[in-house]
Amino acid sequence: MKADIHPEYHFIKVTQTDGSSYVTRSTYGKEGDSLNLDIDNKTHPAWTGGTQQLLDRGGRLSRFNNKFAGLSFSKK
Repeated sequence: MKADIHPEYHFIKVTQTDGSSYVTRSTYGKEGDSLNLDIDNKTHPAWTGGTQQLLDRGGRLSRFNNKFAGLSFSKK
């Protein structure tokens, strides 16, 4: 690796919106800095799975389902 081209990798404290925090290594800021997140793993859909709805704009989803309705992807 080339010398002196990589950012410093150090410990920071990450604080989530619910008040919980943890220490991790990062290139963010300086040693001992704190990163405040606008999300937390108890409520954000990325961690909880969330309920996402698929919108069918212009009938695209319906056309796709009709076009590929006869295909079977199960293993025999």
